[in-house]
Amino acid sequence: MARILVAEDDAFMLRLLAMWLGRNGHEVTEASNGVAAQAAILDLPHGRFDFIVSDINMPGLSGIALAEWLRHERRCGAPMILLSSRCDHDKIEEQVAALDVSVHAKPFSPARLVAEIERRLAAGKSLGTAGG
Repeated sequence: MARILVAEDDAFMLRLLAMWLGRNGHEVTEASNGVAAQAAILDLPHGRFDFIVSDINMPGLSGIALAEWLRHERRCGAPMILLSSRCDHDKIEEQVAALDVSVHAKPFSPARLVAEIERRLAAGKSLGTAGG
């Protein structure tokens, strides 16, 4: 079981992600935007999540800004996936290249997303690097 933060401003998508991750045995914290995700990180003892999934386009604080804050301010190395319905994925990839995050297009297969999260968690645990 991993502790996973999901930040998504679309309520349906947030519930879908939380449901799929929960069904796979993970403890999910839901945040309806980037500001709420920041608050969840600050409220958690030691600010530690094992994995973070975030939408890119959210009011208040984008997923990219959240990733920058995590990497630079919080110095959090937890694996992170950013979700986007934008069509400019090459530009997004350039923006986040230094942040060590993956970008996935919407719509996506929840089963494939969960499989990637679990694969990355397993790889991180085997290296002793998962967490934040």
